[in-house]
Parts: sequence; structure tokens; C-alpha cells
Amino acid sequence: MPQLSFFCWICLLAFTTITHAQNQPRPNVLLIFTDDQGSLDMNCYGSEDLQTPHMDDLAASGVRFTQFYAAAPVCSPSRAGLLTGRTPLRAGLPGNVPIPYRQEGAGLPTEEVTIAEMLKDGGYKTGHIGKWHLGHNAEKQPTGQGFDYSFGHMVGCIDNYSHFFYWSGPNVHDLWRNGEEVHYPGQFFPDLMVDEAHQFLEQNQDTTFFLYWAINVPHYPYQGSPEWMKTYADLPSPRREYAAFVSTMDEKIGAVLDKLDELGLRENTLVIFQSDHGHSVEERAMFGGGNAGDYRGAKFSLFEGGIRVPAIASWPGTLPEGEIRNQLAISTDWLPTIADLCEVSPPQTVLDGRSLAPLLRDATTDSPHETVYWQTGRGESSQWAVRQGDWKLIGNPRDPVQPDRLVMADSLFLANLSQDISESTNLASQHPQKTKELHQLYEQWLNEITQENQLRSYE
Repeated sequence: MPQLSFFCWICLLAFTTITHAQNQPRPNVLLIFTDDQGSLDMNCYGSEDLQTPHMDDLAASGVRFTQFYAAAPVCSPSRAGLLTGRTPLRAGLPGNVPIPYRQEGAGLPTEEVTIAEMLKDGGYKTGHIGKWHLGHNAEKQPTGQGFDYSFGHMVGCIDNYSHFFYWSGPNVHDLWRNGEEVHYPGQFFPDLMVDEAHQFLEQNQDTTFFLYWAINVPHYPYQGSPEWMKTYADLPSPRREYAAFVSTMDEKIGAVLDKLDELGLRENTLVIFQSDHGHSVEERAMFGGGNAGDYRGAKFSLFEGGIRVPAIASWPGTLPEGEIRNQLAISTDWLPTIADLCEVSPPQTVLDGRSLAPLLRDATTDSPHETVYWQTGRGESSQWAVRQGDWKLIGNPRDPVQPDRLVMADSLFLANLSQDISESTNLASQHPQKTKELHQLYEQWLNEITQENQLRSYE
């Protein structure tokens, strides 16, 4: 009899555990995607001259990655890779959505399935706030790509007070709510984003939601708050202006996370944080300001400083807290990870991303990737890269920080990241066989995508 009782107790415990797991509500998802934030521009990533307490608290409440990559070193393709779980080339957007402002047909192909479409099919309310940069026409805008609600700008950047896109002219006002132009002259766009996020959370607190908050900070123009400009007054320019904008952004992120706490939603919300790529050294960015540390390169470059980015996943009470993952991961992984954790069906298409859920739960899990690929643009002059293990090969590399360091012989640039994290020495001539192997892997990958896209064009 005692043995029978013990057996019954074990069965009851198992049944209770399974029932609890089945009854546990699916998480809300808040995906925070920052813009031009440097590889190390948070205290928890090593920057000692910044104040980023809210982003650091987010890392302390979850899992922080040290070898996390953007899908591309520039805005539009990086966003395409994030939202589709596919490399930007496979997703049909390997470069920035071009100017002029309303070029017909430019943007993420409408047949691509976004995280928003996937979760909407799974019963989620979906919202976009902030930057879009994936197309200007109605069918290319957020509400045409799976979002129930959208507020923000459609092009690559705006002035945060006038909300105009100032480029080569004519200047264009660019602030929209659900496809309708709206005007808030003089109001600080980061504050408007926080207000919109608060409203979205309040209105959807009784359902399950996905909020994609594509913050347009610290992308130029650097427009940090006056208080933070005073805080960093002793830093040299442009680090001073950039730092003020980063801390302004951190303050706004804290305000939205506080709202989750206020509404009692934090423990049932998966918060994912990532920068879209490395910091900018463009003229409009005052030629710098961001910090890539020992990593070579910046935005537009497939050297580490252009694609290795801060990334965090936090779900208190469910995922580990205060842990670090050194395994390789990439932003295309978020779609299958979200599908896994939210218990929804992923798109029935070829995904380049892999679920990070096992790795998030267990630090001993291997990276889901043996090999990862990048390509920006199309054609023979495109910049591309392949990484397998510690070896990384870049074709037609760019170094916007020190362009004169590259010579003709560097058209194929091989580095071993375990020995040379700065990618300072091209090993292609010393390791011709490894160079050939990685080049062949890239060619095979490119042929696969080319054939897939050709078949798609005939359908």
C-alpha cells in the first residue's frame, strides 16, 4: 500500500506539473530594436563613460549575449532579417530602401511573413512604434505587414522635433499613425514614442500582445535631452553628443519597462533587446561617437564593429536571470525563438534563424549555428561574409573607420576571431585552403538563394 500511495503521488505531481505548463499563459512580447547603437555602448558591455541603468537592469533580469550578430550592417536589411527570420538577401531586401521618398515598390516584399503576421495569426494584438524603413507605399507599411497599430516614421531618420526627413531635398514631413499623416510640431519624438507605448500597453493589457518598438536612437541627428548634455559636458565631441542621446534613450526604455511593472505585466512579458547594427561614423553622425572597443569597423561594415551588437532576452520567472551566453547567435533567430516561446506556428518557409529557447534556458547548450552568412547589396561588388567556428571570411570588405587600411589584396579577408578579435591581419594568403573552403560555402549559399528567388519570381 505505501508503494501504491507513493506511485499515485508521483502521478499526481506529474499531472499537476503538466497542467500548470499547459495553463501558463503565453507571454506578451516587447521587442526593442535600437538604431546605430555601438557594440559596447552599455555599461554591462564595458562602456565606462555612459550611464545606462535601465538597459543594464534589463540585462540583469535576463540573458545577455556576447557573440550576437545583426543580420546586416545597415538599417533596412537588418530590420528585414529581424522581422522575417531570413537573411536579408533571401527575404528580398539586401540593401536600404532607397530615396526618393515614395519610390514605387521599394521595400520588404509583401509575400514575406513577419513576426507580426505570425503572432497575429496566433491570436496576438500587434503594434509598431518608431522607425520602419521597410517601404513607403501602403502595402509596404506596418499595417500592410501584420501590425494592427502603427505610429512612427517610414524613412531612415527624422529630426526629433519637427519630424521632417532632411536629406537631399525636398524635405518631407514623416510622421504617421496607421497610414495617416499626423503632426506634433515641437514635441520630442522619443517622448511621443513612450506615450504611444504606454497607451498600447494599457489598451491591450487584458489580451496577449506583441509590441515592436523600433527606437530611432541613437541614430543621427544626435538630440539628447539638455539634462544629459550637461551630464556629459566634459566628454569630447562627438562622444558627448552621442552619450547624451544614448542615456536619453535609456531613460525612455526605463519608462516603458516601468509601465509594464505598473500594469502587472512584467512577469508575463518576454522583452527582447537588440541594436540593429554598429555605430555610425557618417558625416551626419559627426563622424562617430559610438564605441566598438577592439572590434574593427562600424555601420556599413561586415567587420565585427559593424555587426556584433548588444542583445538581451528577459522573461523574469521563466528564463534565467543575470546570465551570459557566449555562444554565437544572430537576429534572424528571434522569429523562431518567439514562435517557440509563444507556442505559435512559424511561417511555412525557409528560415535561416534557429530557436534560441534551449540556449536561453541552459548555458551548456551549443550555438544552433555551425555557419552564418551575410550579404549587403547584389552583384559581384557586394560585401559578403561567412563565419564558421572561429574562422570568418569577408568578401569586398569595407572599413568606414579606417578605409585606407584596406588594399587590393584584401578583397578576400580571412580572420580567426579566437586569435585576432580586432581582425587586424588578413590571413587569406597564409591559409589558402581555409579561404577556399569558406568561399565555396558562400558560393553554395548564394546559389541556393538565387535559385529560390528565381523560382519565387515564376510563381
